[in-house]
Amino acid sequence: MSKMLPIAAALFFFYAAVALSGAASSKAAMVEHTFVVKQVYMRHLCNDTLVTVVNGQFPGPPVEATEGDTVVVHVVNESPFEITIHWHGVKQRLTCWADGAGMITQCPIQPNTTFTYRFNVDGQVGTLWWHAHVSILRATLHGIIVIRPKSSSYPFQKPHVDVPIIIAEWWQRDLMKVDKNFSMGGSFSDNPAAATINGKLSDLYNCSGVREDNFVLNVEHGKTYMLRLVNAALFSEYYFKVADHKFTVVGSDANYVRPYATDVVAVAPGETIDVLMVADAPPCRYYMVALANQPPAPDPQIPVFMSRGIVQYRGIPLDADKCRNEPLMPEMPDQHDTLTTFYFHGNLSGLPGHPLLPKIQGRVDEHLFISLGKGSICKGNKPSCRRGGNPESIEVAYMNNVSFRLPEKMSLLEARHYGKMNGADAAVVVQDLPSRPPRAFNYTDPALIPVVPGGELERLEATRKATTVRRFAHNATVEVVFQSTSTMQSDSNPMHLHGHDFFVLAQGHGNYDPAKDVSSYNVVDPQMKNTVQVPRLGWAAIRFVADNPGAWFMHCHFEFHIAMGMATVIEVANGPMLGDTLPPPPSDLPKCENKKN
Repeated sequence: MSKMLPIAAALFFFYAAVALSGAASSKAAMVEHTFVVKQVYMRHLCNDTLVTVVNGQFPGPPVEATEGDTVVVHVVNESPFEITIHWHGVKQRLTCWADGAGMITQCPIQPNTTFTYRFNVDGQVGTLWWHAHVSILRATLHGIIVIRPKSSSYPFQKPHVDVPIIIAEWWQRDLMKVDKNFSMGGSFSDNPAAATINGKLSDLYNCSGVREDNFVLNVEHGKTYMLRLVNAALFSEYYFKVADHKFTVVGSDANYVRPYATDVVAVAPGETIDVLMVADAPPCRYYMVALANQPPAPDPQIPVFMSRGIVQYRGIPLDADKCRNEPLMPEMPDQHDTLTTFYFHGNLSGLPGHPLLPKIQGRVDEHLFISLGKGSICKGNKPSCRRGGNPESIEVAYMNNVSFRLPEKMSLLEARHYGKMNGADAAVVVQDLPSRPPRAFNYTDPALIPVVPGGELERLEATRKATTVRRFAHNATVEVVFQSTSTMQSDSNPMHLHGHDFFVLAQGHGNYDPAKDVSSYNVVDPQMKNTVQVPRLGWAAIRFVADNPGAWFMHCHFEFHIAMGMATVIEVANGPMLGDTLPPPPSDLPKCENKKN
């Protein structure tokens, strides 16, 4: 690593210089969109499915801006559902009211009403995305956000072409029923029908002998393509490859990374990865493939989901018969291979010289150790019940054995602003998120996976429901260690924090051990993210500076985990200066008076 440091430092200072030079000549602009949310029928797999989309599109329209621009999006809700839109990864500096986390920062936008989101995209360059943040509707309500540098320059070879690659899923189920099933303990029969790339199911899926369409990327030999990968899927992390092509990873979650060469990308739900791909293969046709991974048995198994597009060269020779037949298929990792993602994410590092690095290299003000797992609560709020899969109890997901309950009467941020939190006339009652699990155990013991009466897991199942908050002083340095567990399943956990980026210091397999694992922390050039993939049966350590006042959701980006309660709220206090104080809510912020249950 030390040999590469001068190269990365040179890249960083180059970027800083061109950004500063561009700032003098570029003026911020306003980027304005109107999002009309409504239901339309879309036909796939011989079925006409009623889906909720923006402007009739799946995926939804892109939001493209330049660093420093103001984004204004008018959301017109013509659907029968309550809606919020979350601008995933946008820091929302002093605009927490526009974060779009339903019942955290706002009440939902009711049917036949409108709301306008306004925020700036300062200090961020790269790929982010937007999606619904009420219920499970982000399955079809999502789109890409592209933020370009003011100077139009990058700390790497400027690509000739930008290509959004949105990996998602096609659902033919009633998503509201699926969401309810998750919140009531989950159902492993609730699965999507297919995986998609840019809304295309691909020729892997057919009905009555008619194949679905592929996404096709036409390329010219010798040109460089920036593939902006977004995982918008509800269920799965995906491996991504293009046959006979290699990638250079240059960014993730709208932060530059030290260039990293690879032939496979792992992108977790909520995560974005920017890669450069040079079209340097013989002119022909090649499959690009997105394959979902999952833990092996005894974890509950879901079907294998895969989609593929085609990279097609212009000017394929007329005598190239093999190019007119089936495109070349890449060799993919096994669906149960979870080591490839571990090493992919572990090999990423950031560019040195970030202005917040000295802060996180110094004293840490707050430490949290958060276990991520599944437990159970008793039906009917009973104080005790039989567990181990007994119908007297309901499976939930938790952080430190507390399963998150969304507020119902008022958004949490409004309750904080109006002093209606935990008082005599409280609209929202909150509890502190514990700093540690209630008891220590072997968090990654595979014997805890099966849910059976009288099993080892049963004594650890007891979980409670609460609206949890963790409060931090303004500008506090916070360290969080996320520990994935084997309770009822051994899945990874893509943990997303709203309103802040964080430094990923380290990851590991097994149980986190501070006595030895702190020594592995990278505080020289750690990658900066908004979503960290906490490994299966492992842990990840992050640090961030709580410098953005507001109430920020922190949750797993697997939909079944968040629906089951794997979430909490990070509350950041106002600072001493006016420029560190969250302004009052906008006058048109939706109200909860007419909120549906």
